[in-house]
Amino acid sequence: MKVAMYYNNKDIRLEEMPTPKIGPEEFLVKVMASGICGTDVLEWYRIKTAPRVLGHEMAGEIVEVGENVKKYKKGDSVFATHHVPCNTCHYCLNGHHTACDTLHHTNYDPGGFAEYIRIPAINVDRGTFILPGAMSYEVATFIEPLGCVARGQRLMQMTPGSTVLIIGSGISGLLHLKLAKVMKAEKIITADINEYRLKKSLEFGADAVINANKSIPERLREINKGKLSDIVIVCTGAQQACTQALQCVEPGGTILFFAVPKPGIDIPVPISDLWRNEVRMITSYGAAPNDLAEALELLATHRVEVEDMVTHRLPLEETGKGFQLVASAGESIKIIIEPHGYGGKLC
Repeated sequence: MKVAMYYNNKDIRLEEMPTPKIGPEEFLVKVMASGICGTDVLEWYRIKTAPRVLGHEMAGEIVEVGENVKKYKKGDSVFATHHVPCNTCHYCLNGHHTACDTLHHTNYDPGGFAEYIRIPAINVDRGTFILPGAMSYEVATFIEPLGCVARGQRLMQMTPGSTVLIIGSGISGLLHLKLAKVMKAEKIITADINEYRLKKSLEFGADAVINANKSIPERLREINKGKLSDIVIVCTGAQQACTQALQCVEPGGTILFFAVPKPGIDIPVPISDLWRNEVRMITSYGAAPNDLAEALELLATHRVEVEDMVTHRLPLEETGKGFQLVASAGESIKIIIEPHGYGGKLC
């Protein structure tokens, strides 16, 4: 089978490798659509394991089923998550499934930027979802990123009537915007240095936008009648974004660090100010199966619409072009790789 082999962001090669053989409790998926995630182009993060086949936002059709698999059959359209928790460790039992060691060591074989992938038994058992017949494969590629967003907003306790500032208006920031609208935020403001993304923020329902080349706290007060924001969501790893986030939160508010700078970069925290004002700072990593189930429901019921976020659909041999589009953060939002050229059809 053909795969897009990652060596670095500028070196993605179309290569051949054997189609995986499945075991009795596994199945083989024909990959119909696979989204490029912002984390796929974090070179400092990915280069450590190169060469490898990346891609974890995958949807496709089961083409071969192991003899012991009873819940799924050949022909089923599915989304399967790459990481799954054990559900029995201390972290899982206390609701921190994405801190589970099992979750950090499970994955596809080989990755979503391939014609076929083997879904291991543990992923079959607790990480696979049958897609509704009316859902396209490309919409299904949003289950994983929207699941991460849903987890973040649940952990930070998004409440109706909040003012929300989202710093970073890439795919994660824009999904946070769409979900915050569903959660009845009173006012949503986005910030970015990219004018294209700010324009898209307004198209997707932001009440106002801020060019982050200027002072975000100052512009926020101008927009928000002298006030800062009840909730600040950081969706970029830029150090300045993290620093400004600390200056943008109202007393009693919450800062969610959904994205963070690379290891080795520390952020000075004015802890006495945060203490005096009872400001919460929380982090959120990844998505657990319950978050993915919530995301699937949000997409299936059209409470969150995502078709307007897809800007590029590329064949497997152009995966390198897709990586460059994502890494450059230019005029693109969601880029989907279609190994079999299905063209966005329904499942």
